[in-house]
Amino acid sequence: MTSIDTTAIHSAQAPGIRLLYLHGFASSPESSKAVRFAAHAQQRFGLHVERLDLRVPSFEHLRLSAMIEHVIDRIGSPHERVVVMGSSLGGLTAAHVAAADPRVIGTVLLAPAFRIAETWEKRLGADGFRAWEESGFLEVDDHANGKKALVDFGFMKELQTLTATLPDVRVPTLVVHGSKDDVVPPFVSEELAHQRPFVRRIVMNDGHELKETMDAWLPEVDDFLVPYFGR
Repeated sequence: MTSIDTTAIHSAQAPGIRLLYLHGFASSPESSKAVRFAAHAQQRFGLHVERLDLRVPSFEHLRLSAMIEHVIDRIGSPHERVVVMGSSLGGLTAAHVAAADPRVIGTVLLAPAFRIAETWEKRLGADGFRAWEESGFLEVDDHANGKKALVDFGFMKELQTLTATLPDVRVPTLVVHGSKDDVVPPFVSEELAHQRPFVRRIVMNDGHELKETMDAWLPEVDDFLVPYFGR
């Protein structure tokens, strides 16, 4: 596997580059993976990772468009430069933000939820999907608080429109995906890597959460981040 050409990264050691972390569906900034990565980045780079809350405008009425808007707003001034790291739905959001905002100069995508509308339709089946549409709400596990919660069908309806094609990411990108991922099929991130020469994709012997192999892929993330944050 060839490494990413980082020559396009302007001001490789430039001060002021920030790192944003975006959690996945039904998760939160306090997820174990987010907290562990933040601690790792602090120790490795002396870097404060800004863990954003993507439960917007609320968990019950999630909207990908609101997530994208929230992240863009949190980037700040026109002169800011950020690397955005996202897990699952957060990875999908990170890719869309990178496609929309030139202040994003790199992305790390962990099992990014590309083609999520198609994936959910298949998982729920025709009857389950129709029941969600007709009732207006779907009961899901909210991992942030260990309880059940409802998500309205408007979330899925918007996803069907916004995720019909892959985000037009044009910055250096590292994708980490598990070969045993039964939530987001690995082939969806493979499609992005095949289409774009500046995307490097590594596959781990792991599931969707990528927790079992975290010690193995963290050094890969470190290597990707060095041009932005130094050694």
